[in-house]
Order: sequence, then C-alpha cells, then structure tokens
Amino acid sequence: MREYAEFTLSENDDGGAPELTLKGPLRVHSLGDLDKRLAVLDGNFKRIDLSGVTDIDTTGAWLIANYAREHGLEMAGASEQARRLFAAIGRMDEHETEPEPRPGLLTRTLSEVGDVVIGWGHGFRKSVAFLGELVAALLKTLRHPSRLRGTALVHHMQYVGINSLWIIGLMSFLIGVVIAQQGAVQLEQFGAEIYTINLTGRLSMRELGILMTSIMVAGRSGSAFAAQIGTMKLTEEVDAMRTIGVSPMEALVVPRVLASMIMMPLLGFYSAVLSIIGGAFISNFALDIPFWTFLQRTQEVVPITDVWVGIAKAPVFALIVALLGCYQGMQVSGSAEEVGSRTTQAVVTSIFTVIVLDAFFAIFFTEIGWK
Repeated sequence: MREYAEFTLSENDDGGAPELTLKGPLRVHSLGDLDKRLAVLDGNFKRIDLSGVTDIDTTGAWLIANYAREHGLEMAGASEQARRLFAAIGRMDEHETEPEPRPGLLTRTLSEVGDVVIGWGHGFRKSVAFLGELVAALLKTLRHPSRLRGTALVHHMQYVGINSLWIIGLMSFLIGVVIAQQGAVQLEQFGAEIYTINLTGRLSMRELGILMTSIMVAGRSGSAFAAQIGTMKLTEEVDAMRTIGVSPMEALVVPRVLASMIMMPLLGFYSAVLSIIGGAFISNFALDIPFWTFLQRTQEVVPITDVWVGIAKAPVFALIVALLGCYQGMQVSGSAEEVGSRTTQAVVTSIFTVIVLDAFFAIFFTEIGWK
C-alpha cells in the first residue's frame, strides 16, 4: 500500500509555540494534496520538524522550502539528503534576478560600432605581425634556398595561374565587350566613336585587367588558401608540423604567397589583352572598326607606362590576397563553421583592400606624372 506524506501539530519541548511535524515520504507521487492542507493552517507555529520524513525529492523539498520561506518558519531535523536539496534550491533562487534593462538604440549602436572598430584594430595588429613572420621566413629562405619547397611552389603556381586561365580569360573578354559597347554608346553622342579604342585599351591595360584578376584570384585562390589551411588547423595538422620541427610558415604560407606574386603579373597582362580583344570583337560589329585595325590602333594609343603601372600593382595585390587568405586560415579554431567564416572574411577583406589600394595607386601614379 502506498504511503503518503502526513503532518501533525505538536507541542514544543520547551513549552513554546507548537511545531509542524512532517512524516512519511515527501516525494512527487506521495505528496497528494499536502500543499492545500498546509495552506489552511492558522500558522501559529514557528518551526517545521522534518525528523519523521523517510524520503524526499526535489518536488517535496521545493514545496516545504517555499512554505517555510513564506511563513518565516525554521526547519529542524532534516536529513543529509534534505539539506542538500534545500541548499540546491537556495542556490537556484539566488540566480533568479531581474534582467538588466535593455540599453537604448543609440547606446547599442555605439557599442556595436566600438566593438567592430576594436576588432579591426586587433585584426590589423595580428595581420602586421603575420606579415612580419612571412618576411622573416622569406629572408631565411633567401639565405638558405634549399629550404624552399619547389614542388609546392610549382603546384600552387599551376593552381593560381594555369588552372584559372579560362575563367579569367572569359571574364576579361566579356568585360572588354561591355566597356567597348557602352563606351561607344556614350561617345557616339559627340561623334567620337573612334576613341572607344583609347578607352578600352588604356582602361584594360592600366586598371581593369589587374583589378579584375585580383578579385577573381581572391575569390578563387584566396578562399582556397583559407579553407585548406583552416582545415589543417582544425585537424591539428599544423600543430603536428610544429611538433616534428617543420615551420608552417615555410611549408604552407611561403609557397602560396610566392606562387601568387609570380603568377599575378602574368595573369593581369593576360587579362588586359583578352579585354582588348573583346573590345575589338564587339567593335567589329557595332562600330564597323575592323578587328585588326582596332588592335593596331591600341598599340599606338596605349603608352608603355600603362603596361608598367598594371604590372607594378600586380605583386602588391597578389601579396594582399595570398597573405590574407593564409592569415585567416591560420586563425581557424573550434569548429568547421569557423572555416567557413574565416574563408568569407579572407575573400571580403582581400577584395576590399585591393580596391582601396588600387584607388591609392591611381592617385599616386597620376601625381608622379604617369598619366
């Protein structure tokens, strides 16, 4: 037969106010309507005697603790199990605090902007430190050429350069088509369609060839660098390399950066040439300018300084793309989600930095007379 919790009111030993004596198991299946029966008591007692309680669980402890707290009663005779439950319930009550009021919109906005700026500062400092490590590794490689991993360098040159020729060529050809077509539409208003050749040739060779190539390499190779190194960091391969005495900077970063800096000038020039060919192709139909005449005229109107400006910017852009891709990969920790997040940051940061530097170079070369 199931035993239920009971209580009695008995006189205290010292002749004071009566005390409430609980008996039986205080468990969820044996409490019954104990809470209702306790609620109708007149409450002229000062203590609860728990010495007659044979068993207790969290529900029973919660019921008695709340009742004692509401009526200001002391509890005596509790078993070790009961004391532990009462202590746990007390700690839970301590955490039940009112939530802090939510700050205003302006405060939240300023706080978030501040966090972003601080994050940028920390990221810039770490990026500069990573660049310093790369320079140190490159100098060490120059002093000891045998440390250069030639196979890895050739592999990454193929990946960055040869494997991306088709997508960069197609993109550049179509951009040349767009530049020539839209330029011709605008110049036609002034009867100056022939200057479409100047526009297409100089813009492709000086700016868009290397800029669009850098963006494509950032999206294709920079993201791959971040994902590859990030996955190796996640699987502790990078730590294993350090353990066996192999420098991850020399083994992973240096070949990727050198491969990018070697191939980017070639890809930029290739992109500019394909862009000019695209402009000549559309001009043959839209402007009735023969294809070979367009190319010959391009040689006449595009100064050699435009070629050197595009080539001079290429290694810098390649360094930015490869460096940020490898840096973000090295920062991966925790989970696979971090790999995706760092890869996205590598691409976005690389493209943003390349565009900012391109604007700086445009102003710089104009100021020094390379117009």
